[in-house]
Amino acid sequence: MDTTACTILLVDDEAANLDLLELVLRPRGYGRLVRVADAREAVAAFEAAAPDLVLLDLHMPHRDGLAVLAELQARVPEGDFLPVLVLTADATPAARERALAAGAHDFVTKPFDRLEVLLRARNLLRTRLLHRAQRDARGAAELAAVQGRLLADEW
Repeated sequence: MDTTACTILLVDDEAANLDLLELVLRPRGYGRLVRVADAREAVAAFEAAAPDLVLLDLHMPHRDGLAVLAELQARVPEGDFLPVLVLTADATPAARERALAAGAHDFVTKPFDRLEVLLRARNLLRTRLLHRAQRDARGAAELAAVQGRLLADEW
């Protein structure tokens, strides 16, 4: 399953962290990366890019990552799955618990292992693609059932 065509939204107030994430992802074929250095711009970037994965810092000026996470989740259509991977320097168990309880799907502390972030991102993207394929197949099956009933009623 090719995940490299997916769009990834990177949200971090540190340009060096955004650069590092690009250095990890681009050589592996991820070319659709959207960078946001100001958390106040994350929702607009999300709406414009329709990402398949969000890599999100927790502690940023102006808005923290948990507030951004809540706003992004409010924009995800019911029945859809948008994975969020939190990348933060806050290694406390409380931060991990808050992020995961708020709806993040994974949590990695900085400084992070490049391969670990790459593999976790790939796994979350695969899950999203599988969820989307299952949803589409269910929709097609439901449509076929309706069409079958309509045809049966005509006879």
